[in-house]
Amino acid sequence: MKAIFGFLSLVIVLAVIGSIAKKQLFGSGVADTSLSGRASAAERAAALAADPGATSRATPPAPSSAETVPQQSKTLQQQARDRTAGALQQGADRNQRAEP
Repeated sequence: MKAIFGFLSLVIVLAVIGSIAKKQLFGSGVADTSLSGRASAAERAAALAADPGATSRATPPAPSSAETVPQQSKTLQQQARDRTAGALQQGADRNQRAEP
């Protein structure tokens, strides 16, 4: 009897953990966010090419709760790249202004 209750408890715990993992990995609206994520990345690249200092002045949007964990990671990595490029460009501009 103890073994049956132990096995049932294990199955219940695994079902709960699986449900939570599924919600984290495959959130609702995955297809919609993947297309808009690609479009927004292209828009960010075009904006950076037009005005490299714009990323340092703009406040980046917070990752939405509908994004999956890998998408949030890619978004944060892209924001870090954009900020780094903006900082490097700002430093280069400052150096050019400082030269006589």
